[in-house]
Amino acid sequence: MDVATILLSARQSQLWIYYCLMATAGSLLGGFLTYRLARKGGKEALERKFSRRKADRIYKTFERWGFSAIAIPALLPPPMPMVPFLFAAGALQYPVKKFLVALTLGRLARYAILAYLGARYGRQILGLVTRHVNPVVVGVIVAVIVAGGLVLYFRNKPATTKAKRRK
Repeated sequence: MDVATILLSARQSQLWIYYCLMATAGSLLGGFLTYRLARKGGKEALERKFSRRKADRIYKTFERWGFSAIAIPALLPPPMPMVPFLFAAGALQYPVKKFLVALTLGRLARYAILAYLGARYGRQILGLVTRHVNPVVVGVIVAVIVAGGLVLYFRNKPATTKAKRRK
């Protein structure tokens, strides 16, 4: 979503606010779905999804920071894990309105920054990349990333299937 927001804003800089709002809306929809699923499953769902140690750490962070435990990860870039906090909010029955306000503020700030920077500096960056990067190299990099993602996905999938068969 980040890259799409930046690229779209770079291509049509006058629409950066629109792209910011659409990225925020999409992210809110996905976050709310995760929240609702975790709310139905309760703490058991969180503990099945994450290790006990990680779940305890998430509980402590969420209970201490509450609103900020949703808003700050929503603002931070991709290496920051967002799903555990969405799960924790649902599993701990955090109020829906507060959850949506926190998630909206965090994501809106994030996508506003990305869209603005994409609109302001995106054309220069795209021009630099297109002049100095061979499309074949980019294609190979994308293929390696996709292949790596598939390997990780299928390596973890059989383990969960085997665990279900044992039960």
